[in-house]
Amino acid sequence: MTPEEIKLVKDSWAKVSPIAETAAELFYGKLFELDPSVRSMFKGDMVDQGRKLMTMLNTAVNSLDNVEAIVPAVQALGKRHVGYGVKDEHYDTVGEALIWTLGAGLKDDFTEDTKNAWVAVYTLVATTMKDAAAEAA
Repeated sequence: MTPEEIKLVKDSWAKVSPIAETAAELFYGKLFELDPSVRSMFKGDMVDQGRKLMTMLNTAVNSLDNVEAIVPAVQALGKRHVGYGVKDEHYDTVGEALIWTLGAGLKDDFTEDTKNAWVAVYTLVATTMKDAAAEAA
């Protein structure tokens, strides 16, 4: 990722963080709308699940200057997701829901450049998770 992409992601994330709970609700609502079959993968409290999602995203965003530091944690997450029944195609749906959520939350601040930067971040995370899941399978 370029320094400009990192800045765009960090700056936009700073605007999402104050509305993290709402963003999580929007995200899961969109995810289940896009693929209702994934709803059964979530057994626990969705508010708690939303907090976990926002914490993971916060960690990823704050680690963009040193991505290598979080690779082992992202790989472990990918391996755990195998046990939840996550398939490669689910990552595309999650990415779509994430980008939609960011657009809904940031509105006019979600420029094309910001969107592209987030797509780059998500692609990096998802690819790392999928590769780790494939190794675990």
